[in-house]
Amino acid sequence: QVQLVESGGGLVQAGDSLRLSCAASGLTFSTYVMGWFRQAPGKEREFVAAISWGGSNKYYTDSVKGRFTISRDNAKNTVNLQMNSLKSEDTAVYYCAARSGPRIARLVNEYDYWGQGTQVTVSS
Repeated sequence: QVQLVESGGGLVQAGDSLRLSCAASGLTFSTYVMGWFRQAPGKEREFVAAISWGGSNKYYTDSVKGRFTISRDNAKNTVNLQMNSLKSEDTAVYYCAARSGPRIARLVNEYDYWGQGTQVTVSS
């Protein structure tokens, strides 16, 4: 079955960096759009970033543009999220998600598979 396993979360200070990774199995990874979402306590899950099949197209929510970078390695079935200049408002559980097909999407219900999430806490 399809599995998405996130890693790399932790507790950091404002201004620090973290690199999240997501390892995928049980799917033809190169034919899935991959996305990162996050959910803060008491809030809805929200889109953070997404990357196309080949990695040439990347999309970000406005609040992370210039600070976060999404990338993928189709040979290793992994997708990463490099997070720099972290802020306290970035504190959330971060989820990796996979969407079948070529179209990049930003809505939670447009993704087919989800990981279990990894906690990112940024102290100010």
